Amino acid sequence: MSRALPELRRKEMKKAIRQSLLLFVLFLITTEQVLTKSWLWSLDHRIVRMRHYRITGMASHFLLAMDDLGLRWFTATVLLVSAAIIGLRFKSMRPFNLSLLALLALNGVVGVSKLFFGRSKPRLHFDELHVGGLSYPSGHAANALISWGLLAYLIYRYTKRAPFNGVKLNGLVALFTLAVCTASLLRNTHWFSDLLGGLFLGGSILVAIIAIDRYFPSVKQPS
Repeated sequence: MSRALPELRRKEMKKAIRQSLLLFVLFLITTEQVLTKSWLWSLDHRIVRMRHYRITGMASHFLLAMDDLGLRWFTATVLLVSAAIIGLRFKSMRPFNLSLLALLALNGVVGVSKLFFGRSKPRLHFDELHVGGLSYPSGHAANALISWGLLAYLIYRYTKRAPFNGVKLNGLVALFTLAVCTASLLRNTHWFSDLLGGLFLGGSILVAIIAIDRYFPSVKQPS
């Protein structure tokens, strides 16, 4: 088992690198569609032109709660606190360090991208780049995927005592991320391509963090 584990880690690292590169290429393709105003850009405007019903009362509060699942300060707080608790349990800084690295990458890469493209939001009723907007790529979508995804990964790795014997929360991550994207569309705060771009870029960062974790072994990590 001791010999098989390093080999398993290398395979997982190589797989994660390939997946991260694929997701980044998909982000570049989405960006090209936005810059050239191609078919995805046209789909953005068809979606926005659809009738948006005014959501009030408890439904409005529920929709806002869904959107908050991708709120930066909330997701960062949950991730860092949870990582610290996991780290204390296993006497390792690895979970907290990975979480901090992921948040720095998220705010650096996604934040800089938003400033660079400067896309206006759909609720302003015009779509222009480099006008000081912060629409593309969606930070909420990237936040949700990276934060909840990394937390699920940490729980899986640190509850795993043997191969394929950990707690998997992939379905919950997908549900939270879908909720954030749905709320953004219903509230008309992001173009559809913003959400795609955020998911692809956020996914690329998340999987890159996983590749780093698998490349640098930790004796404290159970698997």
